[in-house]
Amino acid sequence: MLVLLPPSESKAPGGDGAPLDLGALSAPELTGVRTRIAESLVELAGDVPASRAALGISPQQDEEIARNAALFTAGTLPAVQRYTGVLYDALDVGSLTRAQRARADQRLAVGSALFGLVTADDPIPAYRLSAGSALPGLPSLRTLWKPVLGPVLGAVGDLVVDLRSGSYAALAPAPDAVTVSVLSERPDGTRAVVSHFNKAHKGRLARLLATTRAEPPDVRRLRSLLGRAGLHVEHDGGSALTLVVPA
Repeated sequence: MLVLLPPSESKAPGGDGAPLDLGALSAPELTGVRTRIAESLVELAGDVPASRAALGISPQQDEEIARNAALFTAGTLPAVQRYTGVLYDALDVGSLTRAQRARADQRLAVGSALFGLVTADDPIPAYRLSAGSALPGLPSLRTLWKPVLGPVLGAVGDLVVDLRSGSYAALAPAPDAVTVSVLSERPDGTRAVVSHFNKAHKGRLARLLATTRAEPPDVRRLRSLLGRAGLHVEHDGGSALTLVVPA
C-alpha cells in the first residue's frame, strides 16, 4: 500500500543530513525535472522581488527565499519530518515505534511541486514552492510533472490511497487510486464538507494506514480495515471513500 500525502507550506527548519542529492532520491526517473526546477528556484532566489511574485509571499516571508537560495547546501531531514502543520501533527511520526516507523517509511510518500514525489525517508532541505507557483522561463509545473510523474504513479503495483489536495493531485493523477473525502454529520443527519479539520482527519487516517500490519488489496478491503478501526466510512462504488465524522 502506498499513501500519497500533500506537502505543507510550512517546513521544519534545519537538518543534520547531508546536502540535497537529487539523484539519490526515490524515483530516479524524476531527476531531470527535479534538477530543472531546483536550479531555476535557486537562480530565482537571486532576485528577491521576482521570487516574492513567483512564490506568492510577502516581504515578511523573505526567509523562504533564503531557504531556496541554499537548496543545494542546507542540511536535510527525512521528508516526513520536514513537512509540518495540521496533517503532519496528526500523523505524529515522532511517537511511532521503531517497527511502525519502518512501515511508515515504506508506505508514505509526499506529492511535491519541487520533487514530484518523495518517500517518507527521502532526505530533503526546507524550501518554498507550491503547486500553483509559476517559475519564470519554465512551463507550468503541471506541464513539467505530468509526463514523468504520471508513469511513476501508474507503475505502483500496490493499492494507492491518494490523500493529496486538488492542486497536487492535478500535477499528475494516480490511476485507480482510492480517494477519501471527509464529511461532518450533525445530530439531525445533515452533512457538510469538512474544511478546517480536514487535514487533521487525513493525518490520523494516514497514521492508521502507515502503521497497520494489514495490506488491503482493494478499496473494499480498505473500507473494512477502516471500519474495524472504528471509523465510519462509506463506499458508493468506484474508488472513492467518504469518511463521516461527527460535527
